[in-house]
Amino acid sequence: MNYGVIIRVLGSLLVFKGIMLLPAIMVSFLYKEAAVSSFLLTVGLTLLVGIPCMRLSHSSRKIKTKEALVIVAGGWIVISFFGALPFYFSGSIPHLMDAFFEAVSGFTTTGATILDDIEALPKGILFWRSFTHWLGGMGILVLTLAILPAIGVGGFQIFKAESPGPISDKLVPKMHQTATILYTAYFGMTVLQTILLMFGGLDLYEALTHTFGTVGTGGFSIYNDSAGAYDSAYVQWVITVFMIAAGVNFALYYELYRKKIGNIVENTELRLYLSLLITAMLALFISIQFQQGGDWTANLRHTSFQVASIMTTTGYTTADYELWSPFAQSIIFFLMFIGGCAGSTGGGIKVIRILVLFKLVKRQILKVLHPRAMVPIQIQGRMLQADTIASVTSFAILYILILTGGMFVLSIEGLDLVSAVSASAATLGNIGPGFGFIGPTQTYSEFSYVSKGVLSLFMLMGRLELFTVFILLTPSFWRESR
Repeated sequence: MNYGVIIRVLGSLLVFKGIMLLPAIMVSFLYKEAAVSSFLLTVGLTLLVGIPCMRLSHSSRKIKTKEALVIVAGGWIVISFFGALPFYFSGSIPHLMDAFFEAVSGFTTTGATILDDIEALPKGILFWRSFTHWLGGMGILVLTLAILPAIGVGGFQIFKAESPGPISDKLVPKMHQTATILYTAYFGMTVLQTILLMFGGLDLYEALTHTFGTVGTGGFSIYNDSAGAYDSAYVQWVITVFMIAAGVNFALYYELYRKKIGNIVENTELRLYLSLLITAMLALFISIQFQQGGDWTANLRHTSFQVASIMTTTGYTTADYELWSPFAQSIIFFLMFIGGCAGSTGGGIKVIRILVLFKLVKRQILKVLHPRAMVPIQIQGRMLQADTIASVTSFAILYILILTGGMFVLSIEGLDLVSAVSASAATLGNIGPGFGFIGPTQTYSEFSYVSKGVLSLFMLMGRLELFTVFILLTPSFWRESR
């Protein structure tokens, strides 16, 4: 295990994170808030730790898979800890465990919050809280590779360990260029949504904070009523469209840039993603329209918004879906497990894995009817390797096992079955809101610190695709490294 290169990359990551605090410092300074000192103290501590680590080692630039796993998992934990310090130092979140939970939720784009009165916080703190979504959405280390290619260290291993989905491919030969392409699309989407929201009457601060939560599929809002605070059909439809766009594999935007429209139209995962969204929107709309009637345009807007928000794991809300019919709530609950496409900022199991699992079931049925038939699993005309299929199957099994374990742990605290299951699903899937104790109008503030620690681990596991964190918790990983 090359600890030197691990320390150097983590140091670079900390220095980069310290620089990323500058926008929040500017916001606090413009609004003349005392939180400026909290940000400056955090920057000082971050650089004090980061710069020596960055210069401590001059080891080889090559990196192995084991080191990449440690860098990715360690990077997310370290960034979450230092990212929590502004909340803690400013007094906005008095307890460090709560501040850490909020930071993990932000960087992993979960959107689960312990804050009961969001609007009471300083604007600079709220800006940083939302900005963590943007930083974590495409991947903190991928962003670092795009901005600081000089850290080298075989970036593709890091990219594979951090990127969501069962298959991680470079778009171009050089990893730095791939990261740059992804973040160019990400940044372009951010600018476009910000401008469109400002056309809807939001000021720059409001537009940016809600854009961060949308394109990062995070869901932190600066209002207690989330996106429902804006009684504007235009604003809510803009957010809906961009939530859906953020759930698409960002590699497809590169295909759009290259004018390879055929590759986009023929993409099987995208087709299934859009089909599930549209089907769920229509089913939910019909259910709500029959249940409560009223203005059909408003019902269509709210149901479309909630479907997009939950399936892409954004977590914004415009309505209390727990007041809807059991059928409508069942649809919402089902969507909590789907997630966005691989290579998107969305969480969940991912549409590509759902597609592979469907194909596996279909193949098994065909094998029962025709035992000697050879039925390969193909995606986009490419036959999946046995290792990839095994990875998808293992992921699904591990997802269910961890979800079940979380349910048991939370039930010890006295939570009812619905709340325990949805809290586990909402954090493991990086969604945020759920049902019961953590419904769309509730927070995680009443959970014990033990439960918050477990749920923080779930958020990290969900963002890092389970295996990265799970492997590091396996004793044999460390024994073999000696």
